[in-house]
Amino acid sequence: MPALLEVRGLTAGYGAGEVLHGIDIDVASGGVTALLGANGAGKTTTLRAICGMLQRRGEIRFDGARIDAAATQAITRRGIAHVPDGRGTFTDLTVEENLRLGAYVRRDGGVAADIAAMFEHFPVLRARLRQTAGLLSGGEQQMLAIARALLSRPRLLLLDEPSFGLAPLVVQQIFAILRRIRAEWNISILLVEQDASLALDFADHACILDAGRIALAGPAATVGRDEQVRRVYLGY
Repeated sequence: MPALLEVRGLTAGYGAGEVLHGIDIDVASGGVTALLGANGAGKTTTLRAICGMLQRRGEIRFDGARIDAAATQAITRRGIAHVPDGRGTFTDLTVEENLRLGAYVRRDGGVAADIAAMFEHFPVLRARLRQTAGLLSGGEQQMLAIARALLSRPRLLLLDEPSFGLAPLVVQQIFAILRRIRAEWNISILLVEQDASLALDFADHACILDAGRIALAGPAATVGRDEQVRRVYLGY
């Protein structure tokens, strides 16, 4: 599959502190790439840099066009949606208001149909429609964050630790929904996930970050079978 996202020589950090040291990442059109590594390796920084939330150097191409000089809003309008770590819901707004904010970049007439589709995938959101997001459980907030991002109708979804702090059954539900949505909407995904086994089972391709550099990249199944890689980098 051709690459939808191509990252070459990406360097980024916070203030004078450099976190990423010239990394390369590809996400295939319709594919899932898992970005794995220890805490502090630079995974979240990578997603933020792609979204234009940090000063960065290097080349980022989306569908062939360079976006490394673009602002975050422009990147969103091009078709990249970001679900940050910590979920990032607007806790003082209702579920409905959060969902409609997700569609603010759109100018087509399909928003209502897509909200209805989100209710089919996440029926709890329909039941909580008038409730403020801050009163939802952790799992419900994660579902809302994903649904809100999807309502921008992205071609690429950046997911940062979607399983963090959630019960195993809720995690299974969320990833089952993501599989269905990926197939139905042909969305590409760049996934940062603490559960390496779960991520490798979900992804087609995997990159392992170590201290801001790509230590290994390859098919997810191959990475997952390598005992030394699991022991040294993934901790299982």
